[in-house]
Amino acid sequence: MSEQQNDAAEHTPHDAEPHDRGAFSDGLNKLRAGVLGANDGIVSVAAVVVGVAGATSALAPILTAGAAAVVGGAISMALGEYVSVASARDSQTALIAKEKRELAEMPEQELAELASIYQAKGLTPETAQRVAEELTAHDALGAHLEAELHIDEHEVLKPWQAAVASGLAFLAGAVLPMLAILLPPPELRIPITFIATLAALGITGALGAVLGKSPWLRPTVRVLVGGALALAVTFGIGALLGTQIA
Repeated sequence: MSEQQNDAAEHTPHDAEPHDRGAFSDGLNKLRAGVLGANDGIVSVAAVVVGVAGATSALAPILTAGAAAVVGGAISMALGEYVSVASARDSQTALIAKEKRELAEMPEQELAELASIYQAKGLTPETAQRVAEELTAHDALGAHLEAELHIDEHEVLKPWQAAVASGLAFLAGAVLPMLAILLPPPELRIPITFIATLAALGITGALGAVLGKSPWLRPTVRVLVGGALALAVTFGIGALLGTQIA
């Protein structure tokens, strides 16, 4: 065989493709969750600072309200993510323990159940039985968790990791509206914040749709309309309250 043929045999067109579909999909989902967390930070903090700016042009109240929105929002996002993921992890852990107990107490029934799962997927009874036996000999628990529950014993959800990632994503999104409202001169604060916020929402909306493998236009328009509505409403409330208090 020639050297070129050897190279072709060693390097196929599929070498660059992600064969670990679970890890690849999990990575995309985490990235998409990060984008959505940043989107929350953009909208919520922008709405607060624009609302306060509608009531007063003084920088101190705007900074105070914005800082409170950033810290409170990040903690809320992190805590909510922790509680959600911890509940899912507890469920995973309980299912794994249940499967371990069943394998120890009724191995024959579990083997028959595994064979029936592969038979339902289209294998002949003989092939399904052989597959079940070989997988059980290799890793009985892993085989049952993957076939029955679609979970991996070694990839149990991590609540603290999810909480930190969610909080940091929120903080990353919150930076933009804070800078947009604090840096420009007073007469330009609100319009610049509106423009910067909607531009950022357009980017995150499109990126989230692309990562979710869906058409980007409709989700992007939806995010833009929602963000513009939030900013307009909070600004209107702030301006009204500012006038009434004054």
